Amino acid sequence: MPAAAPTPPHPLAALQREVAACALCPRLREYGDRVSRERRRAFAAETYWGRPVPAFGDPQARLLIVGLAPAAHGAHRTGRMFTGDRSGDFLYAALHRAGFASAPVSRHQDDGLRLHGAYLTAAARCAPPGNKPLPGEFARCRPYLARELDLLPRLEVILSLGKLAHDQVLLVLQQKVGFPRRSAYPFAHGAGYRIGAFRLLASYHPSQQNTFTGRLTAAMLDEVLAQV
Repeated sequence: MPAAAPTPPHPLAALQREVAACALCPRLREYGDRVSRERRRAFAAETYWGRPVPAFGDPQARLLIVGLAPAAHGAHRTGRMFTGDRSGDFLYAALHRAGFASAPVSRHQDDGLRLHGAYLTAAARCAPPGNKPLPGEFARCRPYLARELDLLPRLEVILSLGKLAHDQVLLVLQQKVGFPRRSAYPFAHGAGYRIGAFRLLASYHPSQQNTFTGRLTAAMLDEVLAQV
C-alpha cells in the first residue's frame, strides 16, 4: 500500500517559514547578525534566533495585532513576537486578562503559551537599529502583512500598536480597499475606524518609553482590548 502523501502545511505556517528565511533587507540582516554575535550580558549564554521573526497566534483569529518590529534582545533573541522583553510582558499580561492568551507571560517559543482568537505580527519582521526601520524596509515587509490579512479567514479587527505600525496597516488597507486619503484615519490612542470589512483600532505601543512614563497604562490597554 503506497504511503499517504504528506499533509501540506497550513498557508499561514508556510508564509511564516518564508518570513523567517527572508533576506530582502541587507542592512537589517547585517544588524541582526551583529546583535546575535555581540549578545547582551544578561543573555550571553543564549543562542539568539537571529532571523526575521514569524508572526504567531491562532489561524482562526478575529483579531490581528500589529506591532512595529522585533526588539533586538527580545523577539530577535527568542524568535517569537513580543517575547523576551518588557514590552512583551506588558502586552501578554493584557492579552491574558482579555482572554486572548493562555498565560500572562511569554518567555520562549516552547513555553506552551497559546493565543485564542488573536494573531500577533509586526510591520517589520527584523530588528532595526534604533527601533527605526527605513521606508524601503517597511515597503519590503508590507506584502507579508497583506498576505496575513488574506490568510486569516475570520479576521474582523486590526489593532495597531503605535503610529508607525498604524501607518503601515493603512497602506495595506488602502491597497486592498482603495480609500482616497490615509489622513482620514489619523492615529490616536483608542481611535477606531471602519475600513472595508475591517474595524481598525489603535493603541499606544507598549514600549517602556510609554509604560514607564504612564502614557500607556494597563487600564488604557485593557479598555482598547475590551472594544474588540
